[in-house]
Amino acid sequence: MIIKKAEFVVSNTDPGKCPVTEKPEFAFVGRSNVGKSSLINMLTNFNDLAKVSGAPGKTRLINHFNINDEWFLVDLPGYGYAKALRSSREKWLIFIKKYLRVRENLFCVFALIDSRHEPQALDLEFMNWMGENGVPFAMVFTKTDKLSDKQLDKNLSAYKTEMLKTWEELPPLFVTSAEKKLGRDEMLTFIGDIVRKN
Repeated sequence: MIIKKAEFVVSNTDPGKCPVTEKPEFAFVGRSNVGKSSLINMLTNFNDLAKVSGAPGKTRLINHFNINDEWFLVDLPGYGYAKALRSSREKWLIFIKKYLRVRENLFCVFALIDSRHEPQALDLEFMNWMGENGVPFAMVFTKTDKLSDKQLDKNLSAYKTEMLKTWEELPPLFVTSAEKKLGRDEMLTFIGDIVRKN
C-alpha cells in the first residue's frame, strides 16, 4: 500500500462524536511511552502526523486521521501512565474501552508492546479484555532495534507462552522498529488486504 494522503480529522473523548463513516478503522493503543506516535509516523511516512514527545502520556484524546480517503487511522491515549492522576488514567481507560466496544467499523486494534520488556501485566490484561469483548486485535512489538536478536526472541517467546495460557491461538503478530522502518510493509499489507475486502 502506498500512502499518498494522511490528514487529521478530529479529536474527542466521546465515541459518539467520531466521524460518521463506514470506512474501515484501525486503532493504535499501548502503554505510555511504547513508541506509538513514532510507529504511526513511520507507517504513514508523514513525520509530523502524530505528535512525538519525550514525555509519555502526550496523547489524551481519540484522534482520527483520514488515510488515502479509504480508511481511518485512530490514535488512542496510552494506558498505564504512572505520572498522570489516577482519576485521569481511569477516565482515559473508560472512553478508550467504550470506543473499542461500540465502534462498528473498527476492523483491528494494533496493541503496541515494548519489545524490551518481559510480559507486562497491564498489556496482558488489556489484550485479554479485548478478547473477552470480541475486539479484533494484533500484537505489535515496538523498539526492536534497541535489543539483541537473542533477547528479542526470548521476550517474544515469553509473551507467546503467556498468551497461550488463556488463548487457543495467537492473534496476528508484527515485529517493528520505527527507526529502521521494520515491519512497515507487513503492517500496511495487512491493512490493505482488509480495506480491499471491505
